[in-house]
Amino acid sequence: MSIAQLSGWQVQGLQLAGSLLAIVFIAWLVRQMGLGGDVRLRSEDVARKLADEAIYGFGAVDVALDRAGIGALLRDEGGRVMLLRRQGVHFVARLLDSHAGVRLDRNFLEITTSDARFGMITLDLGAKAGVWAGSLRRLGA
Repeated sequence: MSIAQLSGWQVQGLQLAGSLLAIVFIAWLVRQMGLGGDVRLRSEDVARKLADEAIYGFGAVDVALDRAGIGALLRDEGGRVMLLRRQGVHFVARLLDSHAGVRLDRNFLEITTSDARFGMITLDLGAKAGVWAGSLRRLGA
């Protein structure tokens, strides 16, 4: 039986089967390549490494990880404070230059940087939230 002899619904069935096979293959390929995973900060060491990659030599002496792993605050010996946040499957970093965009709400610290493109993030820092909010006041307004 040739393709010309197939009925309309048989052709559509073959097209559907081919499409499903292609989708399954692409999903398998993406998984094999490790793309599209759920990227989280799992440890302080990972946050320190990312901070050093963002600014070479940024030696974090104090780290506060968000409980969900979507961001972190890091402080170096010189008192500089870096905010790490997830953006897609990567992490981006900014040095905080002011406490003007910082708001404390119990265990949550809402931070807006002076860089509008960086956006706002709410970090769940638990008991450390109040301590970090107080220390960020030293950054000036």
